[in-house]
Amino acid sequence: MSNQTQERIARELGIDRQLLRGGEAGEIARRVAFIQQVLRESGCRTLVLGISGGVDSLTAGRLCQLAVEQLREAGHDARFVAMRLPYRSQADESDAQAALDFIRPDSISTCNIADCVDGLMSQVQVDGLRPSAALTDFAKGNVKARARMLAQYAVANFSNGLVVGTDHGAEALMGFFTKFGDGACDLAPLSGLTKTQVRLLAEALDAPEHLVHKAPTADLEELAPGKLDETAYGCSYEEIDAYLMGERVTDSVRDLIESAYRRTAHKRALPRTPA
Repeated sequence: MSNQTQERIARELGIDRQLLRGGEAGEIARRVAFIQQVLRESGCRTLVLGISGGVDSLTAGRLCQLAVEQLREAGHDARFVAMRLPYRSQADESDAQAALDFIRPDSISTCNIADCVDGLMSQVQVDGLRPSAALTDFAKGNVKARARMLAQYAVANFSNGLVVGTDHGAEALMGFFTKFGDGACDLAPLSGLTKTQVRLLAEALDAPEHLVHKAPTADLEELAPGKLDETAYGCSYEEIDAYLMGERVTDSVRDLIESAYRRTAHKRALPRTPA
């Protein structure tokens, strides 16, 4: 049985517990319609999204492409730009290319962020501070995430576009995103979904099986390349999703999740202002 805190958090994150097997087609249509509505109301004509090779960007990217294709059929000027944003070279580049092949975006833009990241990191220093190698690596990982968002917003500026985010309920719960990095966007069509539900939508869209069930990694830390999300969390996506769905989890998992939610509250909030 879930507790009051568990229920409150699920409500705050807008978790949809009704999306079960068999209902994916309707949910896909609803989220495609959401993307279309946001694009039309904005006065913009382009959607921009970075494609990493993971299931989140794969799913959001295909929803965006479906949205603009349907808008064009209705007489609107709309297109989708998928971006590749590697830092130097990406170990799982083949997965990113497979995702692009599946999404079939109108346009592909590639921006290698290495010069931007390395240039900034070479200039950042504070007198008297000598950060450890681990802390430097962590900060650099966040700079990578923010550099990718800078590039996406530049392309959005060029193309009268909106930037699409891939945040979903499980990542939002754990605060597993970079503030003003991958957490920055104009619309987040996967919001309110668990990781399992994202995979269900990807399967319903006929995404490649190996990408649907690929072990997720942000892959930002050079001292721990390919570090899995679940390693960073200290628990599994199955446990996180169970918590969001109001199911029983162990006390240790509950404490870990609720502690992460409290600790990362600032990431989900607007900037604080004087009362």
